[in-house]
Amino acid sequence: MTKPVRVRFAPSPTGFPHVGNIRTALFNWLFARHSGGTFIVRIEDTDVARKVEGALEAILFGLRWLGLDWDEGPEVGGKYSPYFQSQRLDFYHEAAQRLVKQGDAYYCYCSPQRLAEMRAEQQKRKQPPGYDRQCRELSEAERRQRAAEGITPVVRFKMPLEGQTGFHDVIWGEVVVENSTLDDFVLLKSDGYPTYHLANVVDDHLMEVSHVLRAEEWLSSVPRHKLLYQALGYEMPQLAHLPMILGPDRSKLSKRHGAVSITEYYEQGYLPEAMVNFLALLGWSLDDKTEIMARDELVKHFSLERISKTAAIFNHEKLGWMNGVYIRSLSADDFARQALPFLEKGLPPEVKRPLDMQYIRQIMPLVQERGRTLSEMPELTQFFFIDTLDYDVKLLIGKNMTENEAVAALEISQQRLGQLAAFDQEALENRLRPLAEELGLKTGQLFGMVRVAVTGRTAAPPLFQTMAVLGKERCLSRINSALGKLKASAE
Repeated sequence: MTKPVRVRFAPSPTGFPHVGNIRTALFNWLFARHSGGTFIVRIEDTDVARKVEGALEAILFGLRWLGLDWDEGPEVGGKYSPYFQSQRLDFYHEAAQRLVKQGDAYYCYCSPQRLAEMRAEQQKRKQPPGYDRQCRELSEAERRQRAAEGITPVVRFKMPLEGQTGFHDVIWGEVVVENSTLDDFVLLKSDGYPTYHLANVVDDHLMEVSHVLRAEEWLSSVPRHKLLYQALGYEMPQLAHLPMILGPDRSKLSKRHGAVSITEYYEQGYLPEAMVNFLALLGWSLDDKTEIMARDELVKHFSLERISKTAAIFNHEKLGWMNGVYIRSLSADDFARQALPFLEKGLPPEVKRPLDMQYIRQIMPLVQERGRTLSEMPELTQFFFIDTLDYDVKLLIGKNMTENEAVAALEISQQRLGQLAAFDQEALENRLRPLAEELGLKTGQLFGMVRVAVTGRTAAPPLFQTMAVLGKERCLSRINSALGKLKASAE
């Protein structure tokens, strides 16, 4: 194809954007950017009854968050505007009327009740569902009579009753379907809104779309679309139907697999770079080993030929691992900046706001190796901010030690730490490591007690760095509090 690459992401605001939607958007965006083409966002909002409040905003937010900028569409405009199908009804009406006039479509006056009864009868007889074409050959007089009865018709496409319709898909190759298996589908509904079949064909033509990359579920609709393209005298774009995304158990992806709205991944503290990398590998790969790929690498290497037919597996554990890799690659400043809103939101209400950014910059490098999402940061760092630690006093007693031995060890630790002029990592280690030997303790025993006393946890960031950030006054106060707990429990 010599035409410039023009691709579109055409979501419907009937729900919040999930992984499958956004993967489709990403593949279109990557193909456009790789090819120096145009990425269009078109809102297919003709299903008025199912429209969900806030869905459109969530779709556009998700694209912006992931950095999938669009060249034409909502908020940016373009020469093929409007980019909302609800504002393009005249185009669909004109196409439908032309098809009726040509004899390629017809008005259908069947009531919803009749259609429901027809479907029930087909199910009863175990016949494939489909319209029985009752209105296909109505005479002009019969049509006038039904119109006079006040029935608002739908417009149906007149499918060939025999023969085959074949097409080529970049991913699936040659596909051939028997026309007898396809019914006369609706083009224009009685409320004046088009179905997906008509609207997407008309708009893809008018917007000069060169390639259609969409979900595999639409593969079975292509014969209808091809015949519609032909009847309207349009050239059909190249097609690439993207493989399904399944859960690790190979069942349909659902919330139990971690497939939530893209906005929820933002709220859970996943990085956009990690999400883009992860989604790009759901059905596409560079080779059989490369997993971490920056955005510019994805753009450079992306091709339709590397998209697999095989269903992609959504592995939430892998996403968490990948996000952790990207978190660890952030600079200390960038990590602190990105963690700040999650700390502001997630730390206990008694922590004074606004948080001190200087203090946060000292804390965040200590937990950068441990976290997988930004939303984990308040829990990992809470002890740096709160005044009172809550923990089981038994945790203060080192392995194979008595309460009295623990009290003695903490008392002398408090005394020796109090003598320090400099309270930095090196000074702390130089003071506490020899002390363990002096007390006849293993370093793990002494350090474990001190760790619990100053953090309230058995697992925390590196002890001496943590103490240096907490500061001398706070550490001594917490050790004093720990001694009080131990002595009280011994009584």
